[in-house]
Amino acid sequence: MSDAQTPRNQDRSFEQALTNRIIDDYFENSESWLRAILRMCFFSLANINGETVFIVECPNQAVAKRLSRKTYPFRGIVCFITDNYNSGDRTLFCYKEQAKGTWRCFDTTTHTWQVLSRLQSSPTSTDN
Repeated sequence: MSDAQTPRNQDRSFEQALTNRIIDDYFENSESWLRAILRMCFFSLANINGETVFIVECPNQAVAKRLSRKTYPFRGIVCFITDNYNSGDRTLFCYKEQAKGTWRCFDTTTHTWQVLSRLQSSPTSTDN
């Protein structure tokens, strides 16, 4: 994700290239509205507690909430990207709360919203 976890805060070219490639290859047969809002996001992979997790960094809460209700197309995307068929299908749909400096993420494994202060940390609170 961005902030301290991204070595070059202003240069998101890797995430944008990954995002465009996944949309073009993996979502080519999806609805056009889904492809359109995905182009506003950044995709990345993270390691949380030893598990590879697919992160969808959304521009705002509305996009994150809409994608959190459409999780089926994201199942197995880690396997698609990494060719690791033992990986899980966990995805986090996140947006940044600017006032607090935290990330709110919908976790497809628990089907709950979590607050993350940093990507590598464990959730600090959970609410529905």
